[in-house]
Formats: sequence, structure tokens, C-alpha cells
Amino acid sequence: MKYDFDTVINRRGTDAIKWDVPDEELPMWVADMDFATAPEISEALSERLARGVFGYANVPDAWRTAYADWWRERHGLAMDKDALIFCTGVIPAISSTVRKLTTPNEKVIIQTPVYGTFYNCIRNNGCRELESPLLYDGSAYEMDLADLERKMADPQATLMLLCNPQNPAGKIWSRETLAKVGELAKRYRVTVVSDEIHCDITAPGASYVPFASVSDECREVSITCIAPTKAFNLAGLQTAAVYIPNPFLRHKIWRALNTDEVAEPNSFATTAAIAAFTKGGAWLDELREYVFSNRKMVAEALAASVPEVKVVAGEATYLMWIDVGAFFENSREISEFLRREAGLFVSDGMQYGPGGEHHLRMNIACPRALCEEGTRRLIKGLQLLREKSAACEKSC
Repeated sequence: MKYDFDTVINRRGTDAIKWDVPDEELPMWVADMDFATAPEISEALSERLARGVFGYANVPDAWRTAYADWWRERHGLAMDKDALIFCTGVIPAISSTVRKLTTPNEKVIIQTPVYGTFYNCIRNNGCRELESPLLYDGSAYEMDLADLERKMADPQATLMLLCNPQNPAGKIWSRETLAKVGELAKRYRVTVVSDEIHCDITAPGASYVPFASVSDECREVSITCIAPTKAFNLAGLQTAAVYIPNPFLRHKIWRALNTDEVAEPNSFATTAAIAAFTKGGAWLDELREYVFSNRKMVAEALAASVPEVKVVAGEATYLMWIDVGAFFENSREISEFLRREAGLFVSDGMQYGPGGEHHLRMNIACPRALCEEGTRRLIKGLQLLREKSAACEKSC
């Protein structure tokens, strides 16, 4: 490999949220990679830093061109550059959208289990979540389109938050499934906010399908939230975009983002995004190979040592969704046990809503040495839990 993903970077004591844990703990929870970003991005940021002046910044046309070229070449979506709006993050964009397109006490559709912050975006803006549970067969997920139609038919539900690719399960939704979502949304006049922040972390040879690219219906009802932050580990720079082909929706969201003061870049936000999308392709391709080799290693180790555990097949993200239902019904208890007894901090599935009770989410975007240590701790903790459960059954 041309790029170095093996070097362990000490992030303790650097104000990193992920690593704000006791020294004996290994954090593999929040979606934050432990790799340095692409050197091409660091070089671009160093050049910007060397100017020494950090005043108010405009969004240059090169930013729009970088996004449009990347999505055309990588994902087959021909973007109208004028349909792109800068924002400081995907979550601020979603919250502003919920606030702008709903009234208090209306319902927002989500498909559970799903990224837990969706709940915050809905509840903090005075709305109620309307859950459409995904179908789970013990190894993979699909949308329950019949249930989704029932939820969209509710006149109080005018907005849907779509996770594409799906977090936490790593599912890449098919073109056919997304087309059906767009058809239903058009029929019932539901606007679809598609969170596509994880789209560039896919298995080598695999690609996601942008919701807005699927059909005219999808294009017209969609608000797509995108960013280089997950793929290139740039979350702290607060740089993202919203792509809205429909001019009526675009004007509304442009006003919402400006009203909420999340539509202006800091001195490094556009520089990083431009460098990522114009110079970071080779680095990203190697990263994907590395992350999915980590995934393979973890899955094989679990299958050999704790065969009761099932790793949900995932084609995207650097997050593993692990079914631990064979141990307990409550994944929060398992997560707490692993942290206490094995020093491993992973996310419990219950924070992702119904359907997450039996799962853990584990972040494997880290050097191989850390991933191997995390896997060792996970196996050790689960084996201890198995022994404890067996002893309890005998004594009881």
C-alpha cells in the first residue's frame, strides 16, 4: 500500500471525544476513525494555514465543482452545481430541515434500528418519530415497504429520514427499493431527507445508489445530506453539503440553514472538502481495502471463538453490527459488561431504537493492532459472559 494505515496515533489527551476514556479502556464506539486523514488534505490545510489570516470565508465555485465531479465519477449522479448548499454538518442540516418543513407534534418517519441522533433531530424540534421497523431475518435487513406505505399514508407524516447506506447495519439499499420509496413519497406527499454521509465507505468493488439518482420521483422529493467527513475523518472541520434538485424545497432549506446560522464555512471547511474530492481518491480506495480486511478478521475471529454471535452482513460503513442475542435480550447490559470486565467500549444497540436490543455496534476504522486488541477484548468479554450465564443457570 502507498498509504500508512498501520501506525497507531496516540489520541489520548487531545480533546478527542472518542478517546476521553480511562487509560485501561479501548474505545471502539463513535463513528470517528483512528487514521490520519489523507496527506493530500493535510498539505492543502497546511497551505491554507500558512496564509495566516482567518477572516470570513465565501464558498468558492471550486467547492461545488469538486462535489459534482466526485458524485458523477464515483456514484453516477449528475448534480446541478447550483443545487448544492454548504452547511456545517449533516445533523445541523437535518435538524434545520425538520424545523422548517414540519409543525410541532407532526410525525417524522424513521426506519429502525437507525442512527440514534435522528431521534434528537425529531424530538428537539417538537415532533414525534413514526417508526417503520426494518425486516431482519437473522443475517440481513430489508425495508418493510408495506409498513412504510402505511406510515406514509398518515396525514400527520410529511417527512421521512432515510439512512443510505444504512447506519448501523451497513446495508446498501438497492435501486429497486429506493425507487419504491420515491414512488410512495411522491404519492403521499412526503419529503425524503436522505442521510448519505457514509456513502464513500463501501466494500471494494461495491457502490451505493444515491437516492436522488434513482428516478424523477426520488429527485423531486429528495433532500440529500452529504459530506467528506466520515470517509476522510474530517468531522471536526464542520464541512458538509445539502443537495436539493427541487427549487421549491431548495429555497426553503437554504432559508432554514441561513436562519439557523449553519450555512457559512470556517477557514478550513471548503479547503478540506475540495482537497478530499479532487486529490483523495487513491487514499480512500486503500482505506476501503484496509477497513474491510479488518471486518473480515473480526468476523472470522468471532465465528471461531464465539459462534453464537452473528455478524450482520454489511457492504458499507466502518461499523460492524453484531447480533449478541444469544447471550441476553438487553444489549445495554452486554455493552456495560464488556466495558467493565474487558475494557472495551462499544455502542449498545438499544440507542438505535427498536430492533437494536440484541446488537452491539463496533467501530473497526483503526490500525490493525488496535482492531486485533479490540477483537481479543470482545471475545474475552463474551466468553466471560457465557461462563457467567452457564454458572447462573446451574446454580438457579
